[in-house]
Amino acid sequence: MNLFDIQQNEFVPRHIGPNASETNQMLEATGYASLEALVSKTVPGAIRMQQPLAIPAAMSESDYLRHLKEVSLKNSVFRNYIGQGYYDTITPSVILRNIFENPGWYTQYTPYQAEISQGRLESLLNFQTMVSDLTGLPIANASLLDEATAAAEAMTMFFNALNRDHEHITRPTFFVDNNVFPQTKDVIQTRATPLDIQVVYGDYATAQPDASWFGALLQYPNELGAVADYRAFIDKVHAAGAYVAMATDLLALTLITPPGELGADAALGSAQRFGVPLGFGGPHAAFFAVKDDFKRSIPGRIIGVSVDAQGNRALRMALQTREQHIKREKATSNICTAQALLANMAAMYAVFHGPEGLQRIASRIAILAQALAEKLLAKGLHLAAPHFFDTIVVTHHGAADVREEALKAGINFRYIGEDRIGISLDETTTIQDVNDILYLFETGPLDNSIAQKTVQFPAGLARTSPYLLHPVFNSHHSETEMMRYIKMLENKDLSLNTSMISLGSCTMKLNAATEMMPLSWAHWSKIHPFAPAHQTRGYKQITDELSEYLCQITAFDACSLQPNSGAQGEYAGLLVIREYHESRGEGHRNVMLIPISAHGTNPASAVMAGFKVVVVKALENGYIDVDDLKAKAAAHAQDLAGIMITYPSTYGVYEESVKDICNIIHEHGGQVYMDGANMNAQVGLTAPGLIGADVCHLNLHKTFAIPHGGGGPGMGPICVAKHLAPFLPGHVEIAANNNGQLTAGANAVSAAPYGSASILLISYAYIRLLGANGVKQASQYAILNANYMKAKLEKAYDILYTGSNGTCAHEFIVDLRPFKASAGIEAEDVAKRLMDYGFHAPTMSFPVAGTIMIEPTESEDKAELDRFCDALLSIREEIRAVEEGKVDKQANVLKNAPHTQFVITADEWKSAYSRQQAAYPLEYVKTNKFWPSVSRVNNTVGDRNLICTCEPVSAYAEAEA
Repeated sequence: MNLFDIQQNEFVPRHIGPNASETNQMLEATGYASLEALVSKTVPGAIRMQQPLAIPAAMSESDYLRHLKEVSLKNSVFRNYIGQGYYDTITPSVILRNIFENPGWYTQYTPYQAEISQGRLESLLNFQTMVSDLTGLPIANASLLDEATAAAEAMTMFFNALNRDHEHITRPTFFVDNNVFPQTKDVIQTRATPLDIQVVYGDYATAQPDASWFGALLQYPNELGAVADYRAFIDKVHAAGAYVAMATDLLALTLITPPGELGADAALGSAQRFGVPLGFGGPHAAFFAVKDDFKRSIPGRIIGVSVDAQGNRALRMALQTREQHIKREKATSNICTAQALLANMAAMYAVFHGPEGLQRIASRIAILAQALAEKLLAKGLHLAAPHFFDTIVVTHHGAADVREEALKAGINFRYIGEDRIGISLDETTTIQDVNDILYLFETGPLDNSIAQKTVQFPAGLARTSPYLLHPVFNSHHSETEMMRYIKMLENKDLSLNTSMISLGSCTMKLNAATEMMPLSWAHWSKIHPFAPAHQTRGYKQITDELSEYLCQITAFDACSLQPNSGAQGEYAGLLVIREYHESRGEGHRNVMLIPISAHGTNPASAVMAGFKVVVVKALENGYIDVDDLKAKAAAHAQDLAGIMITYPSTYGVYEESVKDICNIIHEHGGQVYMDGANMNAQVGLTAPGLIGADVCHLNLHKTFAIPHGGGGPGMGPICVAKHLAPFLPGHVEIAANNNGQLTAGANAVSAAPYGSASILLISYAYIRLLGANGVKQASQYAILNANYMKAKLEKAYDILYTGSNGTCAHEFIVDLRPFKASAGIEAEDVAKRLMDYGFHAPTMSFPVAGTIMIEPTESEDKAELDRFCDALLSIREEIRAVEEGKVDKQANVLKNAPHTQFVITADEWKSAYSRQQAAYPLEYVKTNKFWPSVSRVNNTVGDRNLICTCEPVSAYAEAEA
């Protein structure tokens, strides 16, 4: 490779951890002469990819940024007044720089290990408090994927509450008001169909609820901007024994009566306008709040208050048994990704502005909207609603002319039918902007009296109740205070900028700065998802090219980028299979085979898609039991829809029987769905299409380098074989404009046509920077790193499940179960003790209880792998000391882990082991000590006393005392 070729490939050694020398040392430890020799022994020859990937060669980082800048300029940044749930916003620079662009916030994992997640847990608790206060409902979760899917979750939550027996549905009807956003109706129809929910549309003012209703959905303010009093309708629905959800707007709720005070059972919407960029549709945090009656069935995650082992206040994810990987096919939702990073941004926006600042922003918008409306009324135009917050809809017979002139002026309105124009103002709208709008309607400008105006809402609709009274929303309004508050919380969290996060099945690899930087650029961040196609050509190029690359990588023919989480991808893939069978007159095929080792969202997604789950057994070595599979495929041959498999298996093994498994399913008329969680062990080596699958989803937040963001964002696009392409998700906006490349044959699974479109740039960058050779090397090094760690640990620990040649794939399972009998030590004790060594625990007790699953990824160098192995080997000696009776079974360094700075520096030290052993068990820890901010969290206390909003100040005083 000459100097110029080296420059073009510069990113490969920056992304892949081990250098040439380290590679040789690691290969020697595993007993293989070369990387290819190891891979050949690991990946079955029958499924190996024979040709190089047909994707471009690697680019240098500087060339890539130059290229992406040129592509971005194909997007046109217009002033957007389209609204419909998406609004321009001003991200405070202190939040943009210190959260959105900060790996200390965007590289964290989901806060399952609470002791090293207290910072983002506190921020998410702020988010819940903000939502609860503004909606007037007591219980809020820590975000959902988008407004439309949140509405669908409300529908299924109500449906399950009143239809316990899905075989005998007594209340099948869900009412949706005509003036709910179109994209929300689209997703609701998708979710309703497999569950036999009957969606009816109508005018809430004339609707007559009856005993067949289980729920209703209203938009407040609605899609025409109207702020209406829904109390009488809500009372009628309740009288019929059903529930009401209200899709609403957090900024509007600073001025208008909150849903909880109107009697709603649930409130939901998007927190996007709280400082989160448009980004062509996402990622944006949806909010979801409910009455206390639904606290055990609310979808998603709840952050709750508990105590630690020292009795101090500590936060954790509450009611964790509701997580779908535990409930499996009994789950009522498959949600396992939140939008944590974006929820944290929205929460910080509220912290920074405070209640008065938010009300000022909302008031400015409302005053401008009212002034605009008055001018247009004076011109004789008709308004769709008498009371509104930020959106007006006017009837104008010259709408086509206005549209033409608006486009020339760089302005987007929403056009409804032939003669109605929707205008949604936002935080960025100025008096001059309104004057520019008025000019298009040939009306004079606003006069100076605008500054003296006040917001006017009728008495029954104006908000009178207080909100955001907690000190956190009333303390950090200077940039200095805000910067320090953000940093204080960041310091409590272990992120990838601290140490490796070796979570099996989660692929916590490098999220490179060059991949992330363009997300802040205006030509990507300020594009509305429903902007006309001629303004979004840059996004079109990226989505087309990325789709093609993903099809090449998976050996499939078509791709949908719409699903905005892995679980959404599973669901979308299963819907494709369902639609395919129905198109062939085989809609009765409703049995989905799922191996017992499958990720927990698999059975949950299958049930949501209308399938019956039949579990397939596993053998002692972790392989799928092919005999059991054959028997069950034959037994259900007439009704077999398909199988869901993960490859390599969740046990970290490439099963040689995978082609046979696919053939068995196809012989019995089914389709093969492949879960993409472990795609990092396939890219460039094999592919779902080569193996025999028909559809797969890809976790872009795993294999393709989108960061986990403390529990989201995620992206889960699906790739399919040619025969399934006609059944990919459609979208109401695409169908209306017919300008996009998505099919309109099916309904949408997400609110925006391309899901969380802005973060697709990250995966596009990952592929372009590594190139065809680099993405293959990433897979090879993921396998090398895992096998090297396995080689270092297998003399001290039992390694469960390996391939027929004794190798593992990109992850492996360490069995900790023997230590429960020998020393009373459990997997949780090892996980908490790893924190004292400066590491996040691997995946715990999945897929096998009492084990840890380690996945190092390709991004970690040998020194970091050695540090982690040394920590586990040291812990093994600590366990041995208990086994040999040298230390007490209860009062030992593992049972007391993690050790906080507070505990280590306390005047009194009662433990038999030294402070040195507790805090600095190995030499490397001294150079980079990470202190957990709380001791081991008590889960039981938190669930028995569910508190999921910020407590009053007195609670903090009591904790300190």
